[in-house]
Amino acid sequence: MIDIFIARMHLVFGNTKSAKNRLVKLVTRCPESYIAHKLLAQIYEKEGGQRKAVDEYVQAIEINKHDYNSYFKVANLLTDLDKKDEAAQMLTKLLEKKPDYTEATVALGDILIEQENYKEAVNIYLEAIKYAPTNYDLNYNLGIVYTMLNDFQNAKRYYEKAAELNSLVYNTKYSLAEIAMIYKELEEAEQYFMQTIEDEELCADAYLELAKIYILKNDKDQAIKYANVAIQENPKKIVEKIQKDVTFAIIISKLSIPFNLEIEGEEEKASKLTAKELKAKEHLEQMVEITKKIGYNDLKTEKKNISKTVEKDFPKEREE
Repeated sequence: MIDIFIARMHLVFGNTKSAKNRLVKLVTRCPESYIAHKLLAQIYEKEGGQRKAVDEYVQAIEINKHDYNSYFKVANLLTDLDKKDEAAQMLTKLLEKKPDYTEATVALGDILIEQENYKEAVNIYLEAIKYAPTNYDLNYNLGIVYTMLNDFQNAKRYYEKAAELNSLVYNTKYSLAEIAMIYKELEEAEQYFMQTIEDEELCADAYLELAKIYILKNDKDQAIKYANVAIQENPKKIVEKIQKDVTFAIIISKLSIPFNLEIEGEEEKASKLTAKELKAKEHLEQMVEITKKIGYNDLKTEKKNISKTVEKDFPKEREE
């Protein structure tokens, strides 16, 4: 305890080297010192020594099996070291011991989504949401994984719940708008897109989608207005989209397209959306285009194998 006290004092005064040396000697002499291993792990982590930090956290866990935070720390460090499978194993062990550890569920879900293992991600989220039904992240992530499974009814259900829990996350409303577009519910889609234009990153896409809605409504003037606003918000990105989408053929001659997009367009900013959010957003946009051409009923037929799999694996969710 004296060594621990002195090491802590060294840390308080910024003398990390002395604290580390004392702790290393301590764990060599007393390998069962949980506090010493934990302090060493924190020092290594702060210094960027991720592998050494993992080793010390593991030692701490072996001494104290109920140190759930160290389980989570190890998983995060393994993820940083690009050892995703090992991180997933650690998170799975943690959730077996403490199934209500929401942050662990979200972290494991992120790995599964990255690996495109969406069905397993649904399972772990549904288990976790039993303990935290009003948790925003769990509801939102369920919306994402159901989106990737083309189960848009369940995706809508969980996006709506997420939107109720946090009305300031506009990507949830953008997703709901795109699902409404898939079902040809234009009025509902318009309402959600009108809310989404308040978001700096999503506003250009939202204005462009509003333009599409008004083309479908045969209101070319309003469509031109919205399309031009979208171009002003993000010239290069929006013009590329317009040029690839035949929907805009009837109004493209009336649009204010900059002559030199490289000069007039702003430099592309890094997206605030996470990789899983971008993946789900792009998937929804693709599904809108497919259903525009073939209709939603045809899409369900075309994706019947996926639908059967979802029905088989999640029958209770469907009934609810």
